[in-house]
Amino acid sequence: MTSERAEPGDLLLGVDRSSPVPLYFQLSQQLEAAVEQGRLQPGSLLGSEIELAARLRLSRPTVRTAIQALVDKGLLVRRRGVGTQVVHSQVKRPLELSSLYDDLEAAGQRPATRVLGIRTVEASAEVAAALRIPEGADVTMVERLRLAHGEPLAVMRNHLPGGLLDARGEELEKTGLYRLMRGAGITLHSARQTIGARVAAAEEGALLEEPEGAPLLSMQRISYDVTGRVVEYASHLYRASRYSFELHLLVRP
Repeated sequence: MTSERAEPGDLLLGVDRSSPVPLYFQLSQQLEAAVEQGRLQPGSLLGSEIELAARLRLSRPTVRTAIQALVDKGLLVRRRGVGTQVVHSQVKRPLELSSLYDDLEAAGQRPATRVLGIRTVEASAEVAAALRIPEGADVTMVERLRLAHGEPLAVMRNHLPGGLLDARGEELEKTGLYRLMRGAGITLHSARQTIGARVAAAEEGALLEEPEGAPLLSMQRISYDVTGRVVEYASHLYRASRYSFELHLLVRP
């Protein structure tokens, strides 16, 4: 097997002409991996198609097809007079009981949090049913904006039973809610989660830097500790252009 290597900017890429995998797909996959792993940061320039083709000794249509695949995914953008520029990476998250903050940190996505509010409210019928408490009982509502690489990713609202956790804004800006729970001796065991989609309202769009009516992924989660107690009811909204869930499916025996 032989390969050709070139460096657009400081990035080392390689294509294998003996492989049955199309050259455009090889290039597209390598560029996508570089973006997701942070080797190509948002704002990085790849140069023009002509420059990339010359550096990689590929045809211009091959490079154009590879770039278009990532433009369609929202990872790259073409700018007239500038070239091809990295916009951002898409967060791909496995479906498991984990903290978004921890998942982003592990993936090198540089998570940050803006706390929108922490207050005690009366449980609505929906929240009361989820937390298995009387309607109108006091609950702690935590609202946050989660960012990755400095760009908004998700609006997060969590309802916790009253007195469960003393959540402070300065702590939540530095770490995830589940990490604080573990520090308080709360051991998560399982959760029931629902995933859906809807369009962004004006306020949500403003927070997520998406136009009103843009598609958003929605997630509702009810989490339980090792004793079977409900410890959280979460309702999150994610930018569909930047976030996706990954599932591992098995065939039933």
